Amino acid sequence: MKKILSAFLLLYFAIAFSQEKKPMFWQDIQEFKKLDQQNPPQKDAILFLGSSSFTKWTDIADYFPGKTIINRGFGGSRLTDLNDFANDLLAPYQPKQIIIYCGENDFADNHQLKAKVVVNRYKAFYKKIRERFPNIEIDYISIKYSPSREVIWPQMKIANKKIAAFMKKEPNAEFIDVTKAMEDANGNVRKDIFVEDMLHFKPEGYRIWTKIITPYLK
Repeated sequence: MKKILSAFLLLYFAIAFSQEKKPMFWQDIQEFKKLDQQNPPQKDAILFLGSSSFTKWTDIADYFPGKTIINRGFGGSRLTDLNDFANDLLAPYQPKQIIIYCGENDFADNHQLKAKVVVNRYKAFYKKIRERFPNIEIDYISIKYSPSREVIWPQMKIANKKIAAFMKKEPNAEFIDVTKAMEDANGNVRKDIFVEDMLHFKPEGYRIWTKIITPYLK
C-alpha cells in the first residue's frame, strides 16, 4: 500500500511540476497547432498576430471579405510572448503579409516600463519575422489608448512614435495609426466603442479598425 501511495505521489508531483514549467499562453499555442492540423493554413494568407484585441476579433474574416485571414491573436499576450513563441507563430505559415497588434499589455503589466524597452521588444520580433520572411509586408497597428489604461498613455505615445519612425525606414513595412479614427470631434478617445471594461471593443470599434486597416491589405 505504501509503495502504491508513494508511486501515486511521485506521479502527482511530476505532473504538477511539468505543468508549472509550461509558460503562460502555452495552451493557446497548442490550440493553434490543433487548428492547423484540422485545417491546414492556406498559403499567401494575411496573418494577424497579437493580443486580445485580435483574440476577441473572432469574426475577423467577415470584416475583410475576399481576403484569406489567419487570426493568431492569443490571450492578453505581450511582445515578450510573441518573441518567446515566435517559431510557433511563424513556422507553420507562408503568409504574404503579417499584421501585428501588441505592446499594450507590456505597459499594463508594468506601469513603470520605459517606452524604449517595448520598442526594443518589437524590433526583436520584427527581426525574427524578417529572418524567416525577408520580403513580405509587415504592418504594425498603433497601440490604442484604452480609457481604462489612461495612466500609461504617455509611455504608449512615445512607443508609438518610435515604432512609427522605425517602420518608416523599413522596406515593405507600414505603421497603421488608428488613433485619430478612434477619437470624437473634440479629439477625445470614444468610450462608446468599448465594452464595459473600457479595454476591449464593441463591433463598432472593429468597424473603425477595418476602415483604417483595409487600404493596407495586400
